[in-house]
Amino acid sequence: MYIVAIGWMFVVGCMAAVEATTSSLVGGIVTFFIYGILPLALFLWLVGTPQRHRNRMRGDAKRPVGASFGAVRPETEDDHRDDH
Repeated sequence: MYIVAIGWMFVVGCMAAVEATTSSLVGGIVTFFIYGILPLALFLWLVGTPQRHRNRMRGDAKRPVGASFGAVRPETEDDHRDDH
């Protein structure tokens, strides 16, 4: 997965460099973001979705029941202290 991202960024970097040297620097920067950063961020987010789902499921299995709603909290002595 990362080799594809590295290869794509190399190609887009070359495209942006050519755009910057032939047209304008702003055109090269826009090319880099439009063809490189934005699609790559979407690609990595979509490809990483199954792993994020597995991590979330693994984390939920380790948490006590009710912890995701903030219902489980151990009592401390500070909960019963009178500040008067």
